Amino acid sequence: MASFRIRQYRDQDYEAVRSLFARGLLEHVPAAYRFLLRSARAQLVLLVLFAAVRAATGSWLLGLAAVALVMAAAWPMVRSVCTAYVQNALSTDLCDIEGSYMRAPDSCFWVAEAGGAVVGTVAVALPQNPADRGAALELLRMSVSKDYRGRGVSKALCRQVLRFAQERGYSAVVLSTSMVQVAAQRLYESHGFRKVGLTGLSPLGDLLCIQIFRYRCDLSGSTADPPR
Repeated sequence: MASFRIRQYRDQDYEAVRSLFARGLLEHVPAAYRFLLRSARAQLVLLVLFAAVRAATGSWLLGLAAVALVMAAAWPMVRSVCTAYVQNALSTDLCDIEGSYMRAPDSCFWVAEAGGAVVGTVAVALPQNPADRGAALELLRMSVSKDYRGRGVSKALCRQVLRFAQERGYSAVVLSTSMVQVAAQRLYESHGFRKVGLTGLSPLGDLLCIQIFRYRCDLSGSTADPPR
């Protein structure tokens, strides 16, 4: 038997929801930093930098120091991109969850509750991309507490959104997730989502190789309750 339950958002959940979302997103900063350092673009830049400093100074040590300095500078830049994304969410839809999701048409916000605490969140709303409107809804703000991952919480939240869209006659659900959120990608793909595009997060995010996958699940060919 599940040790959690899915229910609609209440006003008293406000601070817990915002805190859980912020923590969940900022947990991905180290993964985004590692992804950047492993990228071909970053490795080429570091190699060229090392070679240029080595040629200019004749010192291997100064070449390595220059590389180390750039790598160190990249960390706060990656963190700033993730922090800016979180702050934007907290100052827009997550600033007024009731108005953004509970009173808006074809929208809703759910929490997963365990032991009286909010351990997961997910929302659904009309798509931000006008091309998807009328046919699809958009899954947003999926987040699960670290202590409750691997217990089926994210699957239950995902199924809730798919059922909601089906019950209202929509033919698809769309979403966005970053390239570094591999576990989230596996979750969505197991529920019938497929990648349909790649977009940038911001100019600085593009520079740091932080990009966003667009996903789509066609409900006519899937189910809100896939095999577990």
